Amino acid sequence: GMKHNDKKGGVVNGAGPGYQERETWTRQMDFIMSCVGFAVGLGNVWRFPYLCYKNGGGVFLIPYLLIVFVGGIPIFFLEISLGQFMKAGSINVWNIAPLFKGLGYASMVIVFFCNTYYIMVLAWGFYYLIKSFTATLPWSSCNNEWNTPSCIEIFHHQDCKNASFANITIGSSNMTCADLADARSPIIEFWENKVLNISSGLDEPGKMNWELILCLMAVWVLVYFCVWKGVKSTGKIVYFTATFPYVVLIILLVRGVTLPGAYDGIMYYIKPNWSKLEEAQVSSSS
Repeated sequence: GMKHNDKKGGVVNGAGPGYQERETWTRQMDFIMSCVGFAVGLGNVWRFPYLCYKNGGGVFLIPYLLIVFVGGIPIFFLEISLGQFMKAGSINVWNIAPLFKGLGYASMVIVFFCNTYYIMVLAWGFYYLIKSFTATLPWSSCNNEWNTPSCIEIFHHQDCKNASFANITIGSSNMTCADLADARSPIIEFWENKVLNISSGLDEPGKMNWELILCLMAVWVLVYFCVWKGVKSTGKIVYFTATFPYVVLIILLVRGVTLPGAYDGIMYYIKPNWSKLEEAQVSSSS
């Protein structure tokens, strides 16, 4: 990059001619805390537990840590070092080499789709946050308009496993143990029928969910106000936004180990299913 004198007389590495001078972090700790905040995301509470359970429990840590050190950490270091060196956005950073200049617009498309994907997940979370401010959670009962006749609140799996009787009385309806295979939880029905409002197929587009649209707009506004002042103000906010997720993770840990069946889950880590190492596969997002 070109060197030029800043207002204080120091030498600054710029991204080259024609680029607007970008703000820098006020303190080094601001940047470190920002990186610490990035270490907590959807993967911690959503993706990793599911993949760990699916791939043999504690044995999943072996391929996971291998990829972390071989791919994850080097790519992370490359990202922050390129950002520091170029002092440019995701489009102009490709100008580091003439061969890569055309890839800037391709990265812009990728960033666009990533942002629209993550912002939608945030909108869902915001929607659930609003709906949680009720005496009775809407996803805890089968008495709502979006529930179907196959909705049951208590599955009685243990009763079916231990007892010899075939009928289970749930409210005013009788269900057999065989019927439980087709039963649906109110949690699933709230998600699919109320939040997503899934239609029968692509041939039926369905209708707009105005509640979700408002949540999406609200989250976009929140994101705008988080970044509109640049890193000068972000550096101050990041001390809260980086530490608070860890507080939430500790709360979830305490809550998790007090739930029924927590012991079985912990033992699945300590005594993993080693046979899963032989079943290498490409992970899907489902």
